[in-house]
Amino acid sequence: MDKQTKSRSDPAQVAAEAFQTLRLPSHLTLERLIGIVAARRRRRIEIEATTILNGTEVCGLWLSTDSREIILHAVTDSVLHRQQFILHELGHMILRHDEVGISSKYAGSLFPNLDGEMVSLALARSSFVDDMEAAAETLADLLAAAIRDSTLEPKSFEQVFG
Repeated sequence: MDKQTKSRSDPAQVAAEAFQTLRLPSHLTLERLIGIVAARRRRRIEIEATTILNGTEVCGLWLSTDSREIILHAVTDSVLHRQQFILHELGHMILRHDEVGISSKYAGSLFPNLDGEMVSLALARSSFVDDMEAAAETLADLLAAAIRDSTLEPKSFEQVFG
């Protein structure tokens, strides 16, 4: 595999390139990032904790409809864990992973009471070991660092006293 082909499929490279295209503001919060992604997706984003997700195997789930993006995440007392669950699902949105999936007809046969297309998109992202999951998690880490680094508080003695 040549270097160019590898860089296109390397999850870290994919995440870094996606992060650069966001051109995020210098003062970033999770709420502001959600607004940025909602504007890019042209849909509102709804976020809800649910006990359906156990937080061990599956911590978050993103469902996309014509009018809204829905992020479901495991219940947690940790603000940082909640943020990471949300950032990971936002990573999938930014990386447009809804455009890649298994057949909605097949997914519909697995879960006949649910919309086949939504199920296929969710199932396509069910294994953490694949490149899409790795890219989404790497992008989530980059976004978390951007939020952390953009706080208004001084970070060191030198910043306060020059």
